[in-house]
This record gives sequence, C-alpha cells and structure tokens, in this order.
Amino acid sequence: MVEGSMTQGAGQGPAMRTDTLRDFRVPVTEPAPHSVSTGLPGDAPVYGEYPAYYEEGATTVPQQPGYAPQAGTPPLAEPAPEPGPVPSAPDDDLDGYTPTQRDLPVIGRGALGGPGDTVQVQYVPQEPAAGGPGPLYVVGDVHGYLDELVTELHAQGLIDAERRWSAGNARLWFLGDFTDRGPDGIGVIDLVMRLSAEAAAAGGYCKALMGNHELLLIGAKRFGDTPVSSGAGTATFQAAWLLNGGQRTDMERLQDVHLQWMSRLDAAVLEEGHLLLHSDTTAYLDYGDSIEDVNDTIHELLNRNDADITWDLFRKFTKRFAFRDEETGPQAVRELLGTYGGHRVVHGHSPIPYLLGEVGTEDGDEARGPEAVDGPHVYADGLAIAMDGGVTMAGKLLVVQLPLND
Repeated sequence: MVEGSMTQGAGQGPAMRTDTLRDFRVPVTEPAPHSVSTGLPGDAPVYGEYPAYYEEGATTVPQQPGYAPQAGTPPLAEPAPEPGPVPSAPDDDLDGYTPTQRDLPVIGRGALGGPGDTVQVQYVPQEPAAGGPGPLYVVGDVHGYLDELVTELHAQGLIDAERRWSAGNARLWFLGDFTDRGPDGIGVIDLVMRLSAEAAAAGGYCKALMGNHELLLIGAKRFGDTPVSSGAGTATFQAAWLLNGGQRTDMERLQDVHLQWMSRLDAAVLEEGHLLLHSDTTAYLDYGDSIEDVNDTIHELLNRNDADITWDLFRKFTKRFAFRDEETGPQAVRELLGTYGGHRVVHGHSPIPYLLGEVGTEDGDEARGPEAVDGPHVYADGLAIAMDGGVTMAGKLLVVQLPLND
C-alpha cells in the first residue's frame, strides 16, 4: 500500500517519436539536453539496447559519457575522471552477454503493415467465475509513454476519464520497465502507485514487477559514475542509463518514495497458472528454487547498496531471447515452469517486433521490416506469451486480459 497521497505526476505533452525508434536506437527529438557521445568511431549510430563501450578485444576504457545540462540546470552528477587503462575482466557469462556488449539485432526499416508470417494471438477476454476474484490483466513495457498507457487502461475499463481506478475487484499486473526512452517515466510510476491504493480500496489490486530498467534507474541514482565491473572491463550506471534512453526530467523528479517503491517490487509471481516475469531469461533460476526465494534474494541483494552487486542483477535481467529458439526455447520455458509452477510464462522486455523479425546477415541479405503489433505473441510451443508490444518503436503498448483464448 502506498503511504500518503500520491499525485499522478505532470504530463509533458505528446510523445515525439522518430524513425530512429524503429531500429531501437535511443530516441532523438530536438538537440537533447543529455546528448552523449557513444565512444564509437565517428559517433556511429548505436543499435541494440545496450551498445558496446568496447571494440572486441579492446583493453582500454573510452571516456564514459558525461551529462551536458541546459543553462542554469545543475548536472545530474559530478562527472568522474576518465578511467585509465584497465585489463578486460574475464567474461563470467559464457551463455549470454553483458550490458556493455551489443544486444538486440538490427531490424530493417521496412514499411509497416506489409505481408508477413506473424503469429500474434487473437484473444477473447474470459468472464471471471461468479463470486470469485475479478478479471486478471497484464501490462507490457511502458517506458515513459504515459498518454499511451492511460489510453489503453481506459479502453479496457480499468480507469475512468479522470484516470481513477474504475475496475472494482479486477487484478492488474505491470510487467516492469516504467521509465526511459519515453517522455514521462515518473508520471507513469506515480499513476501506478496511486492506482495500487485505489484498486486495493475497491477490492481489487494493481501490482508491478521489477524490470531491468528499474534496476538501471536505481543504479544511476545511487551510484552515478562509480565504476563497476562488467564482463568487458568497467562501466558506470550513469553511462548505461544515458545510452539507454534515460530522461533528465525523470531524474530531476525522482524522489525517495519512488526509489523505495521500485526497490520493493517483486521479480516473479504466479497468477492462475501464469508465471509472470519481466525478462525472457532463465537468470531467475540463479536466485532461488521458489518464487519466494527469488524475490527475497533480490530484495536482500538490493538492500546491500553495493554498485557491483546491483550491476550484476541488472546485467542478468538484461538477458533476453531465451525462449525464441525453436529447439531450445520451449525447454528453457519448461525449466522455469518446472521450478516455479504454472503452465505458461508471461513476460515483457523483448519487443515483439524483434521476436518476430528476420535479421539481415553479414553477406548482405536484406532484413524484413518490423510488423505492426496489435496483440500479444504466443510462442515456444505455446508456453510463452510476449507482452512488450514495442511502444518505443513500431508497436504499441499492450494491456490484455488473461487467460488468452488461443
């Protein structure tokens, strides 16, 4: 329960999206007050969610991006001196990558709405059992797009025209990633916190899971330019946050109550046979053999207030695509379900256009452009439901009722 009265947070006007969002770069509008150099040759466009700080095999760390404030605006943090040469740390993550390496593949900017073989599910909301709990809804990654969130919640009858809870005993779960890239991440958090109190008062609930961008924002606020160990050398939370859509206005409005709320979010929950997670990764198995153990362990680690420990959490929950491979994906989902229970995993984190996209190869094959997203994506032998519609790119913000009728 949220203590005290929570305000929704000031809106900042309509989102301004550009074509660069379709290939998942950091959003660009007017000259950004926090524009940074990537450290790549010639400031080449950065693709992927977590761009490389290093060329392969490099052993020196380029200057970490600083923070260029507007006139009269205090900087986010005092810039740290440029680190000297450091040896590359051994990569202890042989089955994946770290947030300092390239992540998401490049998907071509083809025209939307063209022919394709997408397999997004057409679903029919199920009526709740008489006298039982209210209907169950899940929300994919929001990433600061408050207006789009309000539109979708209102369309589902979960809030009224005044943005107040209007769904009685309905149950609503957010799958994480409230901030970064979009214009009003703090407004999103304020809305979710307020709806949590209003839903509880009405006999329902509105709850949220911790996403990797919550860990990123917590780290950027707590540790700033403090060097942390990564699989490729050293990095900083502030550099990673800025490179991945961190918004100056969010940091300015971030309060202790927001940090406390994010730090207490659970990482996993089981609802009516649905294992709800943020990330499509098996990294959860590193933290316990039960949902309770996973959540308790992650909370305990965050409470240590240690930069390297927090970075390791962020790194592991940045992993993605564990369920996508036709051969190994279903088994990865079954491993999670066998450990934590349930018959389906429901996750955010990896945008559906990337789960469906065909990536061009190095020999010059053309990639297919992302398809328009209008619903969740069921895959991995029907065991996984992807809920990140890609609101920051060629998709939409998804709010759907479970179970799906597919």
